[in-house]
Amino acid sequence: MTSIFIMVFDGLQPLQITPELMPRLAAFAAAGVRFENHHPVFPTVTRINAASMVTGRYPGGHGLAGNTMVMRELDPAEPFSVLEPGLRRLSESNGGRVLLSPPLAELLTQYGKQYVAVGVGTSGNAFVHNAHPERSNGATIHPEFCLPDDLYPEIISRFGEWPDEEYPNAARVRHAGRILTEFVMADRQPDVALLWSSEPDKSQHRDGVNSELGKQALSVADAEFGRILDWLEETGRQDQTDVLVLSDHGYSTITDVIPIEAMVRDAGFPVEGDGGVVVAPNGGSVIFYTNPPSEDTSDRLAEWLMTQPWCGSILSSESAGHIAGTLPLELSGGDGERAPDLAMSFAWNHDANENGVAGHAFSAGGAPGAGQHGSMSPHELRNTLVAGGPSFKSRLRSALPTGNTDIAPTVLALLGLPGGEQMDGRVLTEALNGGPDPDEIPVMSEHHSVYRNVPGGTYRQTVRTSRVGDTVYLDEGAARLE
Repeated sequence: MTSIFIMVFDGLQPLQITPELMPRLAAFAAAGVRFENHHPVFPTVTRINAASMVTGRYPGGHGLAGNTMVMRELDPAEPFSVLEPGLRRLSESNGGRVLLSPPLAELLTQYGKQYVAVGVGTSGNAFVHNAHPERSNGATIHPEFCLPDDLYPEIISRFGEWPDEEYPNAARVRHAGRILTEFVMADRQPDVALLWSSEPDKSQHRDGVNSELGKQALSVADAEFGRILDWLEETGRQDQTDVLVLSDHGYSTITDVIPIEAMVRDAGFPVEGDGGVVVAPNGGSVIFYTNPPSEDTSDRLAEWLMTQPWCGSILSSESAGHIAGTLPLELSGGDGERAPDLAMSFAWNHDANENGVAGHAFSAGGAPGAGQHGSMSPHELRNTLVAGGPSFKSRLRSALPTGNTDIAPTVLALLGLPGGEQMDGRVLTEALNGGPDPDEIPVMSEHHSVYRNVPGGTYRQTVRTSRVGDTVYLDEGAARLE
C-alpha cells in the first residue's frame, strides 16, 4: 500500500529551487512533477495556509482568517493570535470548533488510517494539523507540545530536549527529521506523514530573500530533505511512497512599515463603540472588524483606506454590506462565519531587492529590507509544489493553476478515499499516472475591476483570478489612487 510523505518548506519560493541553492530538491523536481503556477490562499500567511492544506477549504470554509484575527465568539474587541495555547482555549470554550471543516487527521481516522505531522514552525501552524485530537488517531509533534498531550514526554524521553532556536534553525530541523524517520515513519508508519521546516521562512524574515543567511537556511532545509529521501531508499520504502513538496506562501521585501493601528485610531476609529474598529495586522495585509458590526463604519473605514498611498486591494464581506470601490471577499474564498468585514492588501511593486529578487510591499511589521508576506502581490501568490513517486508522472512541468486547497483532496484520491469532492480544492489529476495532459484542461481567467471617487482622487482596483473547474485561484490584486 502506498504511503504519502509531505515536506513543507516554509516560505520557499519556486525561483529558489536551483541546483546551486537546493541541489536535492532541484533533482527531485526535475525527475517528478513541477507545478509552475501554484497558489497559496489570501492573506498569504502561514497558519491559514496550513489549515487550507489539511482541509482543502478556503479560509471562509475552515474559519481561520489570518495569523491574527478576531474570534467574535470569544472577544469581539480583542485580536486573537492563532497560536497555542489560544487555540486550545478556543477549543475548550467553543465545543472544539477550532476549524470549521474537518482536517485530514480526522478524515483519515474514519477509514482506519493515520496522519502524523512533525513541525518546527509556529505552534499555531502545528496545532491545526490535528486541531481536534479527540476525533483522530493521528498526532502532532512540536517543540512546545504534542497532540495528544501524553505523546510529548515519550518524544522527549526518546530523543531528548529540543535544541534551542537559531539562525538558520539547523539543529531543530535536523532534530525534527530524526523524529520523523526514526519514530513516525519507522514505528508508527502512518498513511500520511508530514514534516514542516521553519526554514527558509525564519531566516528570510530576519535578513531577506536570498540573503546570505537565507541561502544558508535553504541549504540546511535541502540537506534534511535529501537525508529523508536517502532513508526512504535505504529502507526500501521509496517505491511505495508518494512525495509532495510544497510551501505555504511566496515572499516580498518590505518597502516600509506602516503603523496601521495608530493610524486607524488617529483617523477617528476607536476600538469599540460608535465607529469602533478592531485591527488585525497580518504582515503584508490587514483585516478589520467593526465593533459593533456596522455597515456604515465599514464604508467610512474603506473610504479612508482608499486615500492612503500604501493601500492596495480591499475586499469586503457580505455582512459588511455593499461598499463602493471594494470587491467581494468571496473572490479569495474568505467569506464565511468568521470573516472580517474588510481585508486589505498593502500596495506592492516588482522592484528587486539588494539580492536581485523581485517584489516589494508595504507591511504592518518587520523592518525595511527584511522579508515579509501576507499581501496580494503575485510574488507572494506563487509558491512551491513538486511531486514524485509511484503515483505521479515523470519529468512533467505543468503551468496549470494549482493551490494549497488542492493538497487534501489529492491526498484522499491517492489513498483511494472519498471526501475530496466536498472540498474547495480539486484532485490534481493532470499529475497522476493515466491522468489528462495539463494542456487539455480548460482554464478560465477573470479580471474584476471597480473604482470609487474619494477625497483626493479616484481609487481603482483590479483582482485577477483563474478557475479550473469549480476551484478558483487568486492571481493578484492591485490598486492605485489617481
